[in-house]
Amino acid sequence: MSMNTPSKLEKVFKSGHIAVTSECGPPRGSDPEAVTSKGAMIKDHVDAVNITDNQTAMTRMSSLAACIHLKQMGLEPILQMVTRDRNRVALQSDILGAASFDINNVLCLSGDHQSFGDCAQGQNVHDLDSMQLVQTVRHMRDEGKFLGGDDIKRPPNMFVGAAANPFADPFEIRVPRLAKKIACGAEFIQTQCIYNIAKFEEWMRRVRERGLHEKVFIMAGMTPMKSAPMAKFMKNRVPGMDVPDEIIDRLAGVEKKKQAQEGIDICVEHIQRLKEVEGIAGFHVMAIEWEEKVPEIVERSGLYPRPEV
Repeated sequence: MSMNTPSKLEKVFKSGHIAVTSECGPPRGSDPEAVTSKGAMIKDHVDAVNITDNQTAMTRMSSLAACIHLKQMGLEPILQMVTRDRNRVALQSDILGAASFDINNVLCLSGDHQSFGDCAQGQNVHDLDSMQLVQTVRHMRDEGKFLGGDDIKRPPNMFVGAAANPFADPFEIRVPRLAKKIACGAEFIQTQCIYNIAKFEEWMRRVRERGLHEKVFIMAGMTPMKSAPMAKFMKNRVPGMDVPDEIIDRLAGVEKKKQAQEGIDICVEHIQRLKEVEGIAGFHVMAIEWEEKVPEIVERSGLYPRPEV
């Protein structure tokens, strides 16, 4: 087994196991307990934990600081970095800062537009785009150089990930876009939340046609629905989300107090189905502000206990 980094997540993939990740959103305040309590809920049921980077463009505790708190608890953090807020100098600086704490995973993203957040008048930076950020981390790691050409003393040693949305329009460019991210150096992929299973399976078929599943580790994104209104909101108000009517109807078909459990049941069923899809290397369980349900989902899906690597 050839390892590029000390990442536990990379080791899980390359050992042939189905990987499981989840995520913790940092708080809109400085109390570390707000993120460490989430980490404690899921610690034993996942291989690594994403720390979101000012998600929905709302100002929060920095992803790097939250990663450090979880690292000190013994969790394997995945540093999310968005290009929205920082130029190439700051991005490279934060990569070095994370590496100094032996944070060995990074997920490179563009970030939600600032108009969705609490500082709509703020300016997007996007000095680099998400693909260029992937290239940057790989250049720093593999070449040991900054983008400006100078050598790095002790280069960062990070397992590099990117995101993919199989459901955004136009559908025809979704797989070519994935191929570009792989060409830029992405080593693992976490997808958008999956509800339209048939469309996702078609995306995976096209991925396999190009042999991309053999070049990158693909993690299927799973988010349990708490209610029928949540499902309707995600269908109608969240860009790039594909929620079939049958999901909404199924949730609406049970009494209100049982809809949350029905949402978990649907999530578990989807994981069990997608476990059989060739090319799926893991699952990214995003229980948004519902971290206490991650252990149940992982256990019922047959993904527990997690492997020792």
